[in-house]
Amino acid sequence: MPESAASADFPLLETYLDAVWMEKGLSENTLAAYRRDLQAFSRWCALRNRSGTEVTRSDVEAYLASLLEAKRSPRSAARALSCLRGFYRYLLRSGHLSDDPTLGLDSPRLGRPLPKTLSEADVDALLKAPNLDDPIGFRDRCMLELLYACGLRVSELTGLTLSQLSLNQGVVRITGKGGKERLVPIGEEALHWMQRYLREARPELLGNTTSEVLFPSRRAQMMTRQTFWHRIKQHAITAGIQKSISPHVLRHAFATHLVNHGADLRVVQLLLGHSDLSTTQIYTHVARQRLQSLHSKHHPRG
Repeated sequence: MPESAASADFPLLETYLDAVWMEKGLSENTLAAYRRDLQAFSRWCALRNRSGTEVTRSDVEAYLASLLEAKRSPRSAARALSCLRGFYRYLLRSGHLSDDPTLGLDSPRLGRPLPKTLSEADVDALLKAPNLDDPIGFRDRCMLELLYACGLRVSELTGLTLSQLSLNQGVVRITGKGGKERLVPIGEEALHWMQRYLREARPELLGNTTSEVLFPSRRAQMMTRQTFWHRIKQHAITAGIQKSISPHVLRHAFATHLVNHGADLRVVQLLLGHSDLSTTQIYTHVARQRLQSLHSKHHPRG
């Protein structure tokens, strides 16, 4: 690899890139991104008459601050810090440095994007979209009702079997990520649709075939996630919903609407099958954003 002018004060930059390429098997694009980040820092240091081995923690902090001041995203600054960490740890291991200037530095806070969700009116319109005169439409209506009532992942929904459903107890037994099981209440409305579906539509879908699959295709086989994603897209068009929609959006709507109506966050965590409460806490931000929007819209001094 030819040494560039930008790395003149970082004589080991290319050596490091060769080493990390061999060690991690990086793609050309990733290696180029590493090089750009390190060369950008090299140029920044050169303007301040600092060489790569003279850099202090304060220098790295100032560089990261300059990236944010230049309107670079926190994610971009965090990536730059990660790249610098790798470089200086290499220099430390190879005996070219006695102190790591990136040690103890916190990455810029990225923030988590709020999940896309639907209003309660949108959900109602979506649930009413399937054609109930068609057993496939009836099945879809029941799947949407269960998806929204239980906050299931799409793979959990399409993989359901009859043995996982208890109409008497009004619950469904879900095997989630990592093989963890949870019992989720179905709710009266979804239970009503499940009873009707099992009585009216499912036998018509199966014909003379027997199957444990709760929501079979016309071939009495388990539906793929991609097929259901396509079905929900079509129903969203029928319902006149303009937003981008997927099965996971209904899972988010389930959680968001629960929190909006005062549900305890730990209960929502159990229903969703989250192993960590911090994953569930995103819905408090969604609910807070919704409250702020309502306040701004309806309060005379909003």
